[in-house]
Amino acid sequence: IYYFIKMLRGDFTGLDSDAVAGEFTNMLGNPALMTGFMIFVVVLCFGICAQGLVAGVERITKVMMVCLLFLMMALAVHSMVLKGGAPGLEFYLKPDFGKMVDAGLGNSIFAAMGQSFFTLSIGIGALAIFGSYIGKERRLTGEAISITILDTLVAFMAGLIIFPACFSYNVEVNAGPSLIFITLACFAYGVEPTSGPSLIFITLPNVFNHMAWGRLWGTLFFVFMSFAALSTVIAVFQNIISFATDLTGCSVKKAVAWNVIVVIILSLPCVFGFNIWSSFQPLGAGSNIQDLEDFILSDNLLPIGSLLYLLFCTSRYGWGFEKFLAEANEGSGIKFPRWARFYVSYILPLIVIFILAQGYIAKFF
Repeated sequence: IYYFIKMLRGDFTGLDSDAVAGEFTNMLGNPALMTGFMIFVVVLCFGICAQGLVAGVERITKVMMVCLLFLMMALAVHSMVLKGGAPGLEFYLKPDFGKMVDAGLGNSIFAAMGQSFFTLSIGIGALAIFGSYIGKERRLTGEAISITILDTLVAFMAGLIIFPACFSYNVEVNAGPSLIFITLACFAYGVEPTSGPSLIFITLPNVFNHMAWGRLWGTLFFVFMSFAALSTVIAVFQNIISFATDLTGCSVKKAVAWNVIVVIILSLPCVFGFNIWSSFQPLGAGSNIQDLEDFILSDNLLPIGSLLYLLFCTSRYGWGFEKFLAEANEGSGIKFPRWARFYVSYILPLIVIFILAQGYIAKFF
């Protein structure tokens, strides 16, 4: 949201790559700014959830996601035709199994599986909550396949936008030698394609600076990227509200009022971990509080929660496979196959345990 405002004001216009990177660093180092936007997002998203599932959550996220999807398509096409972007496409799309082996095949598989857990919020209730809202007329397997395809498509398009831009080069000549930008290095803007969030907050502002109507495209991109982030937050908050109302019997608005306060307080350590508490490095040199929170969530809660779901749905000590199968196959659409029982009962739990163990190995050994 902050970058949407900055792009709208033209704050990045004329900045070189180092100056753009400096804007990102300055943002992280400003606790008042970070806290203000965090509170705004928490209040906004809980406010949407307070309107109810259909009038609030569904109505808002439908519009946001459709707009984002069309914008990403346009940006992906533009990025793929960038001059010098072909090596970026090759880097992104051509498998290099040698590098997988160098990094550790287990680590590579773990990273991919861990991302799938995180992007779908598997194991912490989000899919279960939204799955419970699906009408009985639709079978769950078909809905799960649709979600998988759409999630993968959006992630794939994000790569098409970012990686060619990392490798492209641009030549822009205006009046005066100080405004000549000639990039001869492999990476156009000095940003490695493995550098995480900086691909969004450093690479893309540079890309927009070199595009026709770049300020407009950048403004649209960051507003719709905000939509994507907000939709994730709304999903998590809806999970919290459903849990609170089911457990206590309170109204939605009362659950919202209490959780706004709780979530703001619990979000402060993450905000301060980038600035006033940055000296606290819980997982070793270079780590911060967000790394600790990510470890707790991604390496523990997600796989452990998923394992519990699996055991509950397949074990006779839980719900049981037959009851699960009857529920999943109620309505029309693709059936969940009975032959998959052995896989989900024995193979899949072993995969989840491997992911859990690999997370600890990668982190501490």
